[in-house]
Amino acid sequence: MPVFIGTFENKVDRKGRVSVPASFRQSLATDGFVAFNSHRAPAIEACSAEFIERLNDSVSEMALYSNEQDDLAATVFSDSLHLPYGEDGRIILPEKMMQHAGITDIAAFVGKGPIFQIWQPEALERHKAEARARAKSQGLTLSLAPVGGGGR
Repeated sequence: MPVFIGTFENKVDRKGRVSVPASFRQSLATDGFVAFNSHRAPAIEACSAEFIERLNDSVSEMALYSNEQDDLAATVFSDSLHLPYGEDGRIILPEKMMQHAGITDIAAFVGKGPIFQIWQPEALERHKAEARARAKSQGLTLSLAPVGGGGR
């Protein structure tokens, strides 16, 4: 499964077309990726088809018709779209997604391990500063998974 790292800013044209960072494209299928509005932030969540299948497996393990299962399924899958690459490696960001994220002329692609997000650059910088402050105030640490497995 791909691991997305780094932050890249790219220009968005009037039609919503934007270049996907080359390192992200290399980690994804040649036909594009899946995207949906984040339910936690003013951002677009994006992932490989393999990862969306894993999300589906996780949601499917929840009690069918429970509020939790319905809420997550509606949040993730109902607005998910496959965003194919054009011949030039660009995608077209749907207007609704751009509005959700506040993206106008620049999109910031930020790696988050198995997923990446697409943000309005200033909103991303505020989010990163707030996340770092929370991590510092909570004294967050991380135990490494064993070599050769243990990760999802």
